[in-house]
Amino acid sequence: MALTVLEGSTFCVCDERGDVDGAASASGFFAADTRFLSRSVLTIAGERPDPLSQAQQAPHLASFVLRNPLAGGLVADELSIERERFVGDCMEERIVVENHGRRHVAFELALELAADFADIFAVKALDPRFGNPARAKLPPPRLPSWDGGSGTALFADETFPARTIAHFSVPCELARGAARFAVTLEPGESWSLSMGVQPLLGDAEPLDADAFAPTLENERGRAEASLAEWSGLAPRLSSTSADLVQTWDTSVGDLAALRMRSADFDFGRLPAAGAPWFMTVFGRDTLITCLQTLVFGPELAESALRVLAATQAQEDDAERDAEPGKIIHEIRRGKAAVAWTDRYYGTVDATPLFLILLSELWRWSGDDAIVRELEAAARRALAWIDGPGDRDGDGFVEYERRARRGIDNQSWKDSHVSMAFGDGTQAVAPIAAVEVQGYVYDAKLRVAELAREVWRDCATADRLEQEAAQLRQRFNEAFWVPAGYYALGLDRDKRPIDSLGSNMGHLLWSGIVPPERIDTVADTLMGERLWSGWGVRTMAAGETAYNPLVYHNGTVWPHDNSLIAWGLARSGRVRDAERILRRMIEAADFFDHRLPEVFAGFARLRTQVPVAYPTASRPQAWAAGTPVLLLTVLLGLEPDREAGVLRSHAVDLPEWLEGLTLDKVRALGRSWSVRVENGAVTVEPVELGHLRF
Repeated sequence: MALTVLEGSTFCVCDERGDVDGAASASGFFAADTRFLSRSVLTIAGERPDPLSQAQQAPHLASFVLRNPLAGGLVADELSIERERFVGDCMEERIVVENHGRRHVAFELALELAADFADIFAVKALDPRFGNPARAKLPPPRLPSWDGGSGTALFADETFPARTIAHFSVPCELARGAARFAVTLEPGESWSLSMGVQPLLGDAEPLDADAFAPTLENERGRAEASLAEWSGLAPRLSSTSADLVQTWDTSVGDLAALRMRSADFDFGRLPAAGAPWFMTVFGRDTLITCLQTLVFGPELAESALRVLAATQAQEDDAERDAEPGKIIHEIRRGKAAVAWTDRYYGTVDATPLFLILLSELWRWSGDDAIVRELEAAARRALAWIDGPGDRDGDGFVEYERRARRGIDNQSWKDSHVSMAFGDGTQAVAPIAAVEVQGYVYDAKLRVAELAREVWRDCATADRLEQEAAQLRQRFNEAFWVPAGYYALGLDRDKRPIDSLGSNMGHLLWSGIVPPERIDTVADTLMGERLWSGWGVRTMAAGETAYNPLVYHNGTVWPHDNSLIAWGLARSGRVRDAERILRRMIEAADFFDHRLPEVFAGFARLRTQVPVAYPTASRPQAWAAGTPVLLLTVLLGLEPDREAGVLRSHAVDLPEWLEGLTLDKVRALGRSWSVRVENGAVTVEPVELGHLRF
C-alpha cells in the first residue's frame, strides 16, 4: 500500500518498505511538480528486506520496520531494520540496523538511487487509476555522480535546470547506481545512517555537507511547531459517538497535512487540493475548503483570498483560458509549467466562489480591513462575471475551452462526460452550469452587503441586488425541467441538459430557489434515485449516463453532500442534513475514518458497505472539510456580526448528539465553546491568546 509523506507541496510517495521505485510505480520524492528522486531502494546483501510494519506519526514523518532477507549468509530474523522518513523542504531518511543474533555478521547495505526529473503529470500516468502505464512516457533515469570527499551524490538534468543533492552521514562507495556501505555488527550492536536529499530548481544554491544536518533539524522543528500550533488552535470535539470524534480528528490532521505555502507569495498557509497529485493551489477546491472550515479561524481563508487575488487574471490569454478578473483554476511549476502552463484559468465557478468566501470570512471574522484590501480584486471578479463570463450576453455565466490543452467542462464536475442529456448525448459548449448561476446570485447579494457596509457604495449595492433579482427570475424560467427539478445546465443552443443530478442541491445553499420549489428539490435530492443510502449521488440512478463507478455520473462526493446539507438546513430541512451527516460518518468508518474524495454510488442495500473509488485522493482537502461543515450546519452555528456573538439556530437536535461539546470554535475575534444539552445548543465565549498558523 502506497504511503504519502508530505509537508506543504513537497512530498514522497513510497511503498510499505519505505522504498521508492519510480520505474514501476507512481512513487518518488517530489517538489515543484518535479520528481527529484525516482528510485531509493534499500537492500541487505543484495535483497530487499521483508516489511513488518509501517506508521505515520505525523503528515511529514513516517517509520517502517523490516527484517533481513535470507541472503548473504544471514539467517531468519537476525537483523531488524528501522527506517524513518521526514519530508520538509528537503527529505531525510534515517536507517538503523540492529544485530539480534548471537554471532558477528558482515553484509553490504545499499541504497539504489536514481532521479529522472519527470514532471508530475507524466508520473501520474504510471498510476493505472489515473492513466495508462503502458503508454506513460518518462525521461531516462539519471544515475548519481560522486564527490567522495564530501560524501555527496549529485543528479542533474541536462534538459532542465533541476538537480538533486544527496548527503550521507557515513562514508560509502558509489557503484552501479547505488550508495554501498560495508557493515559489520557484533551481537546486540547497531549501525545507523542518515541520507539527506535536497531538490534544486533553477538558480537555487545547494547546501554543503556541514550545513545539511542542522538545516534538516531546523525543518523538523518548523514542521512540528506548525503542526502543534494547528492542533492547539483547531476546535476540539468530544461526543458519545466515537466514530464522529475519530472522523473529526482525522479531518483535523488531514487539513494540517494539506496546508501549503505558495512559492510566489508570502501570504501564509492555504489548503492544497489533495495528495499526492494535487498539492498545489486549486481555485475551486481551495475556496470551498476554506468555506467549510471557517470555525477554525480566519487564517486559511485570508491566505487563500490573498493568493487568489494576486494570481487573478489581468489579460485575455486564450492558451490559459484566462480573461481579466477571472480567478485561477490551478498553479503548476517545473516541467509541467513549461510543457503546459504555470497558471491555468479553466474554471468558471472559482470567481463567484472567491466573492462568496470574502463575504463569509467577513461575517465570521468581523474584519472590514480585508474587505477593503481586496475591494479592487472583488470588483474585477464582478466585472468578469458580467463581461467575459457571460459569453453571449444572456445574463448567465457560461464556459467553453479556448486553450488547445485544458479542461472541457469547467464547473466542479469537470470530467469530460459529466454534462450529459437524459438520452446520454453530451452537451456542446458554451455551457451554463446550473450551480454556477446559484453561486453568482449569492455572490451578488453578498457583495451588495459588502459594498453597502464596508465600501460605503450604496449605488453598487443597489445595482447588484437588482441584478440578483433579475437573475433569479431568468434562472427559474430557463433551468426548471417540467418533470420537477433543475437541469444540469444549458447547452450551446440553450437547451436544458435534462439529466437529474446533485448540482441543484447547491442551489438551496445559494438561495436562488423560490420557496414554492424548495420541498420538491429537497425531496428529489433525498429520493431513491439520487440517495444511495450513504449520500446523494452525482447523477440519479436510471439516467442513461448513470454509472456508479464514473467520476461524476453516479458516484458520491462528500464535499458535494456537505454543500447540499448546508442548503437543506438553510431551507428548514434539518433532519435531511442530519441524515447526510450520520451516513457520511458511517461511511468514513469503512475508510479508516478518512473520507475519500469520492466513493462509488452503489445502493447501500445492495453492497452493505461504501465501495471505494480507485482514483480517489486521500487525504483530500474538501473531503476533510466535509465533517467540519456538516457538524457546523447541524449545530446551527452562525456569527452575528453586529452583536459580536456566535449564535446557534439549532432546535430539537437528535438524541445521539446529546452531550456533544465543541471547544475552541473561532469567530469574531474570540474563541467559543459549544455544547448540546437537552436537545438544544448553548454557545459561550472563552478566552484565547493570539496565535497564527
